[in-house]
Amino acid sequence: MKKLSLLLLLIMISSLLFGCAGRKAGELVVGMELAYPPFETKDENGEPVGVSVDFAKAFGEYIGRPVRIENINWDGLIPALETGKVDMVISSMTINESRLEKIDFSKPYAKALLALLVNVDSDVEKAEDLNREGKIVAVKTGSTGHIYAEKHLTNAEILSLPDESACVTEVVQGKADAFIYDQLTIYRNHERNPDTTKAVYVPFQDVEYWGVGVKKGNTELLEKLNGFIDKFYEEGGFDKITEKYLKEEKEAFERFNFEWFFTDVNK
Repeated sequence: MKKLSLLLLLIMISSLLFGCAGRKAGELVVGMELAYPPFETKDENGEPVGVSVDFAKAFGEYIGRPVRIENINWDGLIPALETGKVDMVISSMTINESRLEKIDFSKPYAKALLALLVNVDSDVEKAEDLNREGKIVAVKTGSTGHIYAEKHLTNAEILSLPDESACVTEVVQGKADAFIYDQLTIYRNHERNPDTTKAVYVPFQDVEYWGVGVKKGNTELLEKLNGFIDKFYEEGGFDKITEKYLKEEKEAFERFNFEWFFTDVNK
């Protein structure tokens, strides 16, 4: 019995030591899925880089804490917050009601909207043109585009596919009239397929806002984040990030009349 108790004690001590070794004193651990360039990605050496990485590091400087980025699969980000593995999540995450039941969010720091990747031979010139019998719209299953299509494009045939690339292929090959997804993804896929596609803005849609996720009840960190976001905007922080990572994209958004990620988010 004593041996068992001693063994349990050693296991507990080892766990504590491992936890301490895994996190430096005062370190701010930020969860991201490094799979959405240039917001969250890796450089050629496998190091975290991108808009969200710079944003997180700037916040760390603001509160005087070193930042460590944890690369976590999307489905694991919220559980990582809930269990205390990370202090925050900055991963182009939309603020919505279902997530607010599990975690808290900062005020919005960016916004994202939908657009259409349209086959060049289709007569679709605007989103409303898709809402007709005989039109086929490809959607990524469970995405915001899927939700939008089911609500607003009720006369079209909705082709639900498991991933983005499959949706793009349907449009490029002319099997679907359009693919509805976020503006940045649509722009990039149009750039890759300029001869077979065109990019079309979706008007009159609900704006999706991105926020920084924190553990439920962590009001101290939340207040610091909200103050930082205001300051970062006032001092042109997002303008500098745009110039560094998204200069060409911003110019393209202006050509397509797309709304920009960091324009009047909290106004």
